Amino acid sequence: MHYSDQGNGRFRNPILFADYSDPDVIRVGDTYYMTASSFNYTPGLPILVSKDLVNWKLVNYALKNIPGERFNIPRHSEGVWAPSIRYHEGMFYIYYGMPDEGYFVVRTKDPYGEWEEPVCVLEGKGLIDPCPIWDDDGRAYVIHGYAKSRIGFKSILGVFEMSPDGLKAISEDHFIFDGNDPKHPAVTIEGPKVYKRDGYYYIWAPAGGVKDGWQVVLRSRDIHGPYEIKEVMHTGNTVINGPHQGGLVDTVNGDEWFIHFQDRGLYGRICHLQPVSWDNGWPIVGVNPDENKVGEPVFERDKPDTGAGDEEKMYLESSDDFVGGNYGLCWQWLGNHTEAFCQQKNFRRNGLRLNALNVSGEENPIIWRSANVLTQKLVFPVFETEIQVDISGLKAGERAGICMTGGQYVAAYFEKGDNDEFVLKIAESEGGDADKIEVVKKVIRAEKIGRGSLFTFLLTFSLNEEAESEKLYYQNVHSPLTGENPALKIKVKGDGLDYTDLGVNYTPSDHTWVGAKIGLFAISKSTDMTGNSNGYADFLFVKTREL
Repeated sequence: MHYSDQGNGRFRNPILFADYSDPDVIRVGDTYYMTASSFNYTPGLPILVSKDLVNWKLVNYALKNIPGERFNIPRHSEGVWAPSIRYHEGMFYIYYGMPDEGYFVVRTKDPYGEWEEPVCVLEGKGLIDPCPIWDDDGRAYVIHGYAKSRIGFKSILGVFEMSPDGLKAISEDHFIFDGNDPKHPAVTIEGPKVYKRDGYYYIWAPAGGVKDGWQVVLRSRDIHGPYEIKEVMHTGNTVINGPHQGGLVDTVNGDEWFIHFQDRGLYGRICHLQPVSWDNGWPIVGVNPDENKVGEPVFERDKPDTGAGDEEKMYLESSDDFVGGNYGLCWQWLGNHTEAFCQQKNFRRNGLRLNALNVSGEENPIIWRSANVLTQKLVFPVFETEIQVDISGLKAGERAGICMTGGQYVAAYFEKGDNDEFVLKIAESEGGDADKIEVVKKVIRAEKIGRGSLFTFLLTFSLNEEAESEKLYYQNVHSPLTGENPALKIKVKGDGLDYTDLGVNYTPSDHTWVGAKIGLFAISKSTDMTGNSNGYADFLFVKTREL
């Protein structure tokens, strides 16, 4: 099923039911390019493309790993925040903030190919949400925000000048708007995107907080201000909480649209598409403007007139047969990754061979601190996933299995004992980021589940009462359709036996800025990071279908 494209020239929101947080979008020719935050996951900075703004395909990543050795251990919700993508003089640029390091840029002439290594534009703590603009006189600037958690204040926007090649800050940083000022309040204004139109600098930015905020626009004749401010979109009479933060883009026909996120809790931040009109020099975003000309999100509308015709429907991939030993673009590692994590080059048949590694180097490694956990976003509100794994390659003390992550996580895995026997364990995490532990809730001898070493996990993420899946896409994060969020149940079977219910009933929460994910892993207590002396697990397929 494809939810958004209705197949009759119309679309429904959301256009992307997946955790593409803080999206930004541009058009180059007749193609639209989108990127989003990737935080601690690698590869980072996803590149999605579309011809009609409704059907999107993930085609690449701009960042192989996150600069800095400390990201070799997952730094949850740190890393790559709120990027901006731009096209200037034949080059694609993506600027992003790392809240503890500063501003970085990657660039390329071919967005489908290799991107250059990241360059630090401005070093500093608490610098987030950068957006570049090349002005008519050739000078270049970055408009940006600040993270209170690192710098001690928020709700302020700043600007600095950078070199015309976009690679280095060349001026001091200056405040240009203070959302704490009672004359023009905009609490938690952040995530700015800057555009120039009819002699004005327009800064589009979210305000009011992630879950329940609104969209504002600032304008000034001078990039340094002073700026006027106007609210342009809010929840209104809809169920869409916090419709804000994203990118403005035009079509080849001159129409304008705004792609933004909505926080959906455990699902992360999903993407919506709104029409944009203008009145007296100010945008109206969405539909049904009130007396102040503030719009609200649209549910269903005619697709944008992009000149693309009937675009083939695109799907976000979630199933994978690991053809030739390779994993698809839908997968990201929990932290910085190396070639030692899997044997793509030497494993010739279909299926993914994960080496059992101890990336953290700890005596008792846990999933939370293991970068070699391969994860993917949830792309359906409710779903069923089959995952088949061959554990015959594991050595004593090693384990391999599946997990669902969130603020806490649950895992089901096979562990090999010193007596060469396997046991199946169910574990759940407890504690905060700094003191996270895993607690084993259940242990089952593998021979009770099936003979041999080939096992299939069945993950069912569903509601206790029936609800049409289609109705679960467009709803409020505070008011789930049936009064509750879905829960995960896990079954497993081996050769010749039916599925055994493992008694799991787990509803994930989001983790700060990141939605829940499904993960695959093989972990060892050995500190050999080459994988040469360790065992492995072969994941043969992942098959997901919407319920």
